[in-house]
Amino acid sequence: MNTTLVKKDLYIGGGHVATNDYVPLYSPYNQMKIAEVAEASRADVDQAVEAAEKARLILRKMPAHKRAAILEKIARILDERSEEAAKIIASEAAKPIKIARGEVARTVQTYKFAAEEAKRIGGETIPLDAAPGGENRIAYTIREPVGIVAAITPFNFPMNLVAHKVGPSIAAGNPVILKPAEQTPLSAYFLAEIAEDAGMPAGGLNVVTGKGETVGDALVKDPRIKAITFTGSPEVGKLIRRNAELKKVTLELGSNSGVIVDQGVDVDKVVKRAVQGAFAFQGQVCISLQRIYVHENIYEEFIKKFTAETQQLRLGDPHDEDTDISAMISKDDVTRSVDWIEEAIKAGAGLASGYSIHGHILSPTVLVNVDPNTKVSCQEVFAPIVMINKVSSVKEAVAYVNDSKYGLQAGVYTNDIGVGLDAVDELEVGGVLINDIPTFRVDHMPYGGIKESGTGREGLKYAIDELSEMKLVIINKN
Repeated sequence: MNTTLVKKDLYIGGGHVATNDYVPLYSPYNQMKIAEVAEASRADVDQAVEAAEKARLILRKMPAHKRAAILEKIARILDERSEEAAKIIASEAAKPIKIARGEVARTVQTYKFAAEEAKRIGGETIPLDAAPGGENRIAYTIREPVGIVAAITPFNFPMNLVAHKVGPSIAAGNPVILKPAEQTPLSAYFLAEIAEDAGMPAGGLNVVTGKGETVGDALVKDPRIKAITFTGSPEVGKLIRRNAELKKVTLELGSNSGVIVDQGVDVDKVVKRAVQGAFAFQGQVCISLQRIYVHENIYEEFIKKFTAETQQLRLGDPHDEDTDISAMISKDDVTRSVDWIEEAIKAGAGLASGYSIHGHILSPTVLVNVDPNTKVSCQEVFAPIVMINKVSSVKEAVAYVNDSKYGLQAGVYTNDIGVGLDAVDELEVGGVLINDIPTFRVDHMPYGGIKESGTGREGLKYAIDELSEMKLVIINKN
């Protein structure tokens, strides 16, 4: 599939649907025009909901093995077309091609997990005779599809985060209306092609592109939609929750993930992982490593080695095999990032490395001794910026990590398992990683946060619970 100057219609009811308005899509790296993309109206959204409603009963009644077969075939076709998929991601998101290939490989795995979980959706028996009056009754639970799912996805993982919403929805027997990020619609349309080839019922997957205030708002408020799964900013997530009324809502929101590095650990090993976690895809990752708290006994050594490793990263064209860092998603994000760096420096932070601009590329930037009240510490930076601060103990570092409105994942490097387990108990996050960075994720694990990092969990098995309803059945043997 050639992404250069293509025209993309909406995908509704198993086919391409033209609309009145199309907008240009530009490469974040070189600003070249790569596509004309449909901008849906509210009437288009209504057409997509009608198509999904027609597919709802088909998917609800479809045997689990057939839903699994569709998902398995999506995985197989995507694997066969993986290089094409990676090039789409590199073009529309400026994700370096070698990292884009990794995303595609994970996406294939995610659909495979979804296929497996489609065949494992079950319930449990309830011993009613545990209560007086419950004798001679059999009780069990089943899980049923929730109904039409609206999936609203961000730009940073345009295939894998989509898979984390589409995969469990289809596995559970729900049709999906997918609203991808405005900058990364081509990945979504590529998926629609694949799903059609894999035997997806017409209306089972619909792709509706356009502005959030039009498409997103219409989806959130439509009473026929029963669940919303969203990844994006806390501000938008809160708005969705307010407007969704009694719909089921899963929100994966912001983060400023931290890692704690205790004395006595192998600094070289930690540095290599930490640089990867801080700067992969220009730091535009929900669990990107943003804050590092290092024990004072190894602080200077850590900064020296971290800076040296950072300076080995290569900047350039996302399609270049050697590129580690490419353009940020927009010029505005570069401007914002520069403002935040300057604020931190004015507040007393030291600049250990980086802070140069090359087109829309911001070089990987390392700040030290950062005031915890500056934006690079207390907000989500979503850029190739990391701060490293000195602490006297893991306990002190835990307090810094917790001093945040976010709580997605955190990491702790230590040779003392007791110290690590104490940190597990005290850290206010959805996931704690001992001797690893918080940027670690595999696709079948439960994933989600607390505070303003969101509600609910992704990871196929856990997402299916979010996208289905429990029904209790009781049989009176009398």
